[in-house]
Amino acid sequence: MQLLKTKILEEGQALSDSILKVDSFLNHRMDPVLMHEMGKEFKRRFQEEKIDVVLTIESSGIGPGVMAALELGVPMVFARKRKSVTLTDDLITANVYSFTKKEANEIAVSNKFISSGDRVLIIDDFLANGQAALGLMEICHKVNATVVGIGIVIEKAFQDGGAKLREQGVRVESLAKIEALSLGEITFVEEREGAIHE
Repeated sequence: MQLLKTKILEEGQALSDSILKVDSFLNHRMDPVLMHEMGKEFKRRFQEEKIDVVLTIESSGIGPGVMAALELGVPMVFARKRKSVTLTDDLITANVYSFTKKEANEIAVSNKFISSGDRVLIIDDFLANGQAALGLMEICHKVNATVVGIGIVIEKAFQDGGAKLREQGVRVESLAKIEALSLGEITFVEEREGAIHE
């Protein structure tokens, strides 16, 4: 998705060979026009799947997740990482380790919002080691819902998450795939000439 790649090159910051900072438009401050365009692109890629619900994880997946759900005309559910006094009964849970934050979280979804037979599209902002997506898939499997695909905004293709998910036979569609990061340089899988030097 060229609009997203341009935004990454213009505003993203490669802080190291594994960390890409995109908080100016994706996961702290959000660019609503970009979010809407990403929602349209996820719809274009997955609309034939007869999706019942979009599932994501708080908090950075909510923006692209809700836009995909809006375009697909289905509800969006997000897995909570934190305990809530209003979300205590009939929870479906999974454990997810965040390599970025160096912490494990139990994520939870109420079983009122995902049911047996639902066709679920998982959406998330980043795919690196695949832990968040695997946790969301586990939640779906626990209630016999079908994961019809996983939509990712930015995939770090140099890490093993994409391979882990694809090895399980799930369809993964990434709007931008990063081949390599180094301090000040971002290289996309599809186009090496897309690198930028700061």
